[in-house]
Amino acid sequence: MERTEDSLRKTLTRLAAASALCAFAGVLPAQAADMSCTTAKLIVPWKAGGGTHIIFSLFEKTIQSMDVTPKIQVVTVPGQGGNKGAKEARKAKADGCTLFAIHQSAIVGYLNGRVDFTWDAFDMVAQVTSTPEIMGASGKVPYADVTGLVEAAKAAPETIKLGATFGSTSQFMWLLFEDLTGAKFKYIPFDGTAERVTALLSDTIELGTINIPTASKHLGTGALKAFGIAAENRSPLLPDLPTLKELGVDMTYSLDRGVVAPKGTPADVLAHWGEIFKKAAENPELKAALEAKGTLVKYRGPEEYAAWFKDEYGAHEKVAVKIGMFKK
Repeated sequence: MERTEDSLRKTLTRLAAASALCAFAGVLPAQAADMSCTTAKLIVPWKAGGGTHIIFSLFEKTIQSMDVTPKIQVVTVPGQGGNKGAKEARKAKADGCTLFAIHQSAIVGYLNGRVDFTWDAFDMVAQVTSTPEIMGASGKVPYADVTGLVEAAKAAPETIKLGATFGSTSQFMWLLFEDLTGAKFKYIPFDGTAERVTALLSDTIELGTINIPTASKHLGTGALKAFGIAAENRSPLLPDLPTLKELGVDMTYSLDRGVVAPKGTPADVLAHWGEIFKKAAENPELKAALEAKGTLVKYRGPEEYAAWFKDEYGAHEKVAVKIGMFKK
């Protein structure tokens, strides 16, 4: 009997120890995903100096300072309205060593017929920021506000020169504006925000979307005009700039930037990168730097980001069908 009780006590002790070990293991950080690289390439499919490049360069700097592996290195692959970089990222090895900086251009490029794939050709990592678009103009245009712009466009359809990256969001926002107001513009191709702003400053074009990261220093000098911001609320950095809704145009439009990976990237690798970008997005210095440029941190993890992209695609497709851009 004593042997039986002693044996039972030993068994219970071993079970308790095992249980405690399992409980302790449950609070340990998950083992890092297995990746062959110490630095991953983050493809930004627009030229250096544009809004997307500036934003992800800030993330690169933040992640470089973090105790994580791998780090990231931003590599610009401009051209074709963001589609050249998208094609390269899509064909990359799905090992976590190549990431792709993305926003709604992945939707618009497909709806515009420039590529035969869209957002779901990639695996989601995370959405990280949101930047509302600003309706901008050369400082030399004769109209002073949205009402004057619409009147001028209706009086002389397809003559006001508008710079846009064809097949990307910088064109889509204006197509939506045309549909809502009846204005018609003459589209001139400019691949990237920085190039478009330069063209506005030189009066090569009259209109174009601008954003605070690349254009704020010119708004106060009169070199550029800003007619309205396509946001729900005014920006605290430009408190005197009304929203388009305030001006009677019922629309909002922001560039919601995030990170994706080639299709087939292992789930633990996606989760690993999602956590890295989440930690970076929580960095107070990064938040302050982004907010100073008119961009807010807006984090969504892989599953939530996929659900958001699905909804965003539906909204864009509806408008694209309405204006004759896309046929189902």
